Amino acid sequence: MPRFFYIARNKLGNKETGVEEAPTQEEALAQLQAKELIVINVFPETKEITGLKDDVIKKAKFRTKKHNRVKNNDLVIFCRQLATLLGAGVTILKSLDIIAQQVASNKLNDVIRKLQKDMEGGLSFHEAMAKHPRVFAELWTNLAESGEASGSLAVILGRLAEYLERAAEFKRKIITTLIYPGILITAGFAALGVLTFKIVPTFSVIFKDFKVQLPFLTRMLFNFSNFLQHKFLILIFVIGLFIYLLRRYMRTRSGRLQYEKMLFRLPVFGDFVRAVIVERFTSEISTLIESGVPILYSLEIVEHSIGNLVVSDIVRRIKEAVREGKSLSQPMEDSGFFEPMVVQMVLIGEEIGELADMLKKINVFYREYIETFMQRFVSLFEPITMVVLGVIIGTIVIGLFLPIFQIATLPVM
Repeated sequence: MPRFFYIARNKLGNKETGVEEAPTQEEALAQLQAKELIVINVFPETKEITGLKDDVIKKAKFRTKKHNRVKNNDLVIFCRQLATLLGAGVTILKSLDIIAQQVASNKLNDVIRKLQKDMEGGLSFHEAMAKHPRVFAELWTNLAESGEASGSLAVILGRLAEYLERAAEFKRKIITTLIYPGILITAGFAALGVLTFKIVPTFSVIFKDFKVQLPFLTRMLFNFSNFLQHKFLILIFVIGLFIYLLRRYMRTRSGRLQYEKMLFRLPVFGDFVRAVIVERFTSEISTLIESGVPILYSLEIVEHSIGNLVVSDIVRRIKEAVREGKSLSQPMEDSGFFEPMVVQMVLIGEEIGELADMLKKINVFYREYIETFMQRFVSLFEPITMVVLGVIIGTIVIGLFLPIFQIATLPVM
């Protein structure tokens, strides 16, 4: 007998998916309605769909090395696989079971099993996810809720997966760009450490045997090296205590606000920080709006997930203005945070009814700007670092050789 996949909701409003056997699609629909289900979609299990489903399941079932944290990459893979399995007609409970068998994170495996248990107990997918806020951000739960309400969970999870993949790729590019400067700084400090703790003390012992007045630069160099050798642990303790107290202060709202305002006021880098925030803002809100989340809910989600208190307050004011009936572009302009180009593009998007697409274009612009900035920063960082290290090391070398020149000019006794 033919089999039909269905997506429906029960009397409690919970989503149900499964397979119904019936002679025709109309008969399958009637059988489901007789079970007091509100049918969202019914489609036949063709060979193509069955083959795709089996192929997806086979590809998903593989073993990987386990770890105990939930990494960003684990969530990206989870979202992509879940979207693919649901799109292939696999039920959500079966999809979660398949993913749990091969997920690389032990903690995420436990969370997925809890999702299955909660959904079997009657909770919807987004309600089950909401019980794990440390793993699934508010963005996840709201998109899942929108997908369940519209019957297009696979599509919306696919969009979420694309968003997560873009964000992960962008983060990888930034980290890759910063690797070389990090290596250069590490090598420079290693060289300075060898000079300060090994070479300079050796020269200090040698020059003690000579009854000559050492040059000022050499004396300063020896005193500095001696200070570091004898007070190094105290210095490390003081620096560590300062960092600890600073971090404690930064955890307070006032401390974090002061820090964020200082970042925005920095020359050159202040504009870069602003661009990073706008990139994240447009990326998140475009994904939410495109997935059918209302603009007010979208702004509320972004307010809590933007990761910057200054901008979070700005988004909250924008949300209140939109709630009062204003357009999105007007409070964005009034905030003074967004550039005129961004405001104008949002205004155009509202007027033509393509706000999500326009926000995506803004996001692409800022993403390219950030990548270009980082590339230019690295290209300038190398020569500047080399010059600074050259000056420091050169000063140390000159300080060590000045006494030699002075001794060489002394009259022979």
